[in-house]
Amino acid sequence: MTSFSAMHDSGLPNMSTRPPEMQAELQAGHSWGVRPVGVAQDGDLCWSAALWAPEVATADLVVDGARHPMTKGADGVHRASVSAKAGRPYGFDVGQGLRPDPAARAQMGDVHGPSRLSDPQYDWPESESHWAGRPFEEAVILELHIGLFTPQGTFRAAIDRLPELAAMGITAIEIMPVAQFSGVRGWGYDGVLPFAPHNAYGPPEDLKALVAQAHRLGLAVILDVVYNHFGPDGAYLHELAPAFFDPDRSTPWGAGINYSQPAVRAFFLENVAMWIGEFHLDGLRIDAAHQIKDHFSPTMLEEIAATARACAPDRGLWLILEDERNLAAPYRPEGPFDAQWNDDYHHALHCLLTGEDESYYAPFAHAPLDDLVTALGEGQVDQGQPRPADAPARGVSSGHLPPRAFVVSNQTHDQVGNRGHGERLISLVGDEAARVAHGLLLVLPFTPMLFMGEETGETAPFCFFADFPEPMAEATRKGRQKEFERFASFSGKVPDPISADTFRMSRPYQGPALRQKEWGNLTGEFLAYRHAQIVPLLKASGDRAIAEMAQITAIGPKALHARWALQGGVLELAVRFGPQSETPSSEFSLFPADLAIGDWQSDPCALRVRCVKEA
Repeated sequence: MTSFSAMHDSGLPNMSTRPPEMQAELQAGHSWGVRPVGVAQDGDLCWSAALWAPEVATADLVVDGARHPMTKGADGVHRASVSAKAGRPYGFDVGQGLRPDPAARAQMGDVHGPSRLSDPQYDWPESESHWAGRPFEEAVILELHIGLFTPQGTFRAAIDRLPELAAMGITAIEIMPVAQFSGVRGWGYDGVLPFAPHNAYGPPEDLKALVAQAHRLGLAVILDVVYNHFGPDGAYLHELAPAFFDPDRSTPWGAGINYSQPAVRAFFLENVAMWIGEFHLDGLRIDAAHQIKDHFSPTMLEEIAATARACAPDRGLWLILEDERNLAAPYRPEGPFDAQWNDDYHHALHCLLTGEDESYYAPFAHAPLDDLVTALGEGQVDQGQPRPADAPARGVSSGHLPPRAFVVSNQTHDQVGNRGHGERLISLVGDEAARVAHGLLLVLPFTPMLFMGEETGETAPFCFFADFPEPMAEATRKGRQKEFERFASFSGKVPDPISADTFRMSRPYQGPALRQKEWGNLTGEFLAYRHAQIVPLLKASGDRAIAEMAQITAIGPKALHARWALQGGVLELAVRFGPQSETPSSEFSLFPADLAIGDWQSDPCALRVRCVKEA
């Protein structure tokens, strides 16, 4: 495991612009032995424990019921050493009873019980030493939830599904958050123990086995991480270290985190180091990056990226942001991140197909085809202009970025699961339009991402679900129902988010085998074409700006023609999501297609694609 101090020596950003006291603390060398919180193994039976709790006078380390007084340093860290066997229960007591370790690697049970002394060593297969990652231009991402991806809902069971994904042309899986959360079922965004893989999915070594097998098959593994808040049940950091949180700031999901504290920054950077260095992950997707707010240079986000890359200097990493601000500076070639989730593309396409116009869809419902034209030609739709005219401006120009900087999708856990009934796009628009939208996504020059089941035409909903205790459970039920009652288009009751039935009904891959096969064949056909024809052009194009290559033209009320002059060839497509009575503009000439869905002359929805290589 690479320590924080070692990573700093290996090339973390210069910290000279920070206040001197912060710089001194960070450069003092937080390692796995002396980090602000957590327990590290010093030998077969020796463990060093540290708990950052500056407001607490005394603290005990409790192992197997035996108390070991801790010594508090001037830095607010309580420390102790103990001899014990791996696997034994432990926790901290600051006068209010036993509490789990906020940096526990594993729990004995739920988030309220003791943590488990965990040996991080793992016997990686020899093949792992040859894995160098994959170029980001090759990325075709499948977002998945471990608890639903298989009937067993475990890391081990997921291993058996990987070969079919690789054979289909998927090149990466993006796993929704696995940090341990309250109860058994949940999306993962209410995690409270960031270092502990959720024990319902299996022990940490099972996640490492999943990563190793993915790499054998040529699949990269990205993990969705939540560094902007903690969940509402089991987050004992509020009690152990109130200074961990910013009293003047909150997020929509919980208390804001105080990134001005060196120990807080080190906590999350150690977490980054663990996932990349110890678990060999190929990348991170940073959830709600706009809520990771600080005023230092380098910023917390910059340090996250630098830490990750320092942990894997010889392995290609994919670092992706979810950031509603529509910024451009963080992304390569200038910035440290590879890409962002481009929800603008999703919203424009969704409004064009469904006609929905409520909530955040409203700005995209006025002229969705025009917005889709902008998204295909420049990446973001919101680029600093107020939309609508009286709304605050959002975003900056993005056309100078390369296509790979935009992760585009037709469905995600957010866009499906945050509907009242969790309907997938295919249930809203039907198979014909969904097939064309699906094919379109897979041949765009951007980075495509699918949501589990989408690759096989899944129609089962994906609902919001949780497993909170009462009275939090009832409050969640009422809050969820009230949230959707303000929408004129919504009727009925939302599925009970606490019920196990809601969880089960959200499981994909249970539909007719023939349907799954037909959609899987469609996905495989389009991805084979992508890898053979489009990816080489994207690699050759390097950092060329999307706006310099794109020529996107509306050719009807719900139809467009797109042409990207990539290095070494041209990618061209025509797509229509409207009735055949619509007449294309006179500038459009039908071209011979390499791939097609539907008949352009007769079908309401159709797609034509070709690549023309330069001689």
